Amino acid sequence: MNDEEATSVDGLTEGPDGRLRCAWHGNLDDYLAYHDREWGRPVDDDIRLFEKICLEGFQAGLSWLTILRKRENFRAAFAGFDFEAVARFGEADIERLMQDAGIVRHRGKIASTINNARRALELRDEFGSLAAYFWSHEPPASERPAVIDWPTLKAMPTTPTSTAISNDLKKRGWSFVGPTTVYAFMQAMGLVNDHLEGCCCREEVEAARTAFRRPGR
Repeated sequence: MNDEEATSVDGLTEGPDGRLRCAWHGNLDDYLAYHDREWGRPVDDDIRLFEKICLEGFQAGLSWLTILRKRENFRAAFAGFDFEAVARFGEADIERLMQDAGIVRHRGKIASTINNARRALELRDEFGSLAAYFWSHEPPASERPAVIDWPTLKAMPTTPTSTAISNDLKKRGWSFVGPTTVYAFMQAMGLVNDHLEGCCCREEVEAARTAFRRPGR
């Protein structure tokens, strides 16, 4: 859920359609659409997985809404997050991207995205796909809270699984993949369902996760 704060005590807010949702989208049109249509729905597409973990790295120190509103610019700048293409980027591309006002111009994060693209190729070669790697780390039910409410979620910026993935990626040479960043990635890509109890999307997302065929299994 990144660093956005809920706007009500129980973490839920009424949307324009009268239904209760996680409050962090603030009923902003683009953010609400992201909450309803993307966040928490299971993803097995390598490009989307790579894009998300890179954008979570760019988000560090900022709000996700800032990144979301620049996402199309990021896609244009980074070859649609095709990691085979990004892996071929060099110093000239870094300088080009540092001049791109449409993205977050942070040299370290730009260089990290190129490095991580190269590491993603290695991960794909080893596991067959990024999806197979990440979904092999789906946390067991025993790690998940019995109830997903706002106090529980707010107190859980990392988990044992996000820490384990972070440590493993770092050993493999990835950067800007700390445990908090990885957990936000897990939440967004559906490895967990952190829509709050009472959110109108929770049951729908859980049904999508139940029907989802885990890669590599």
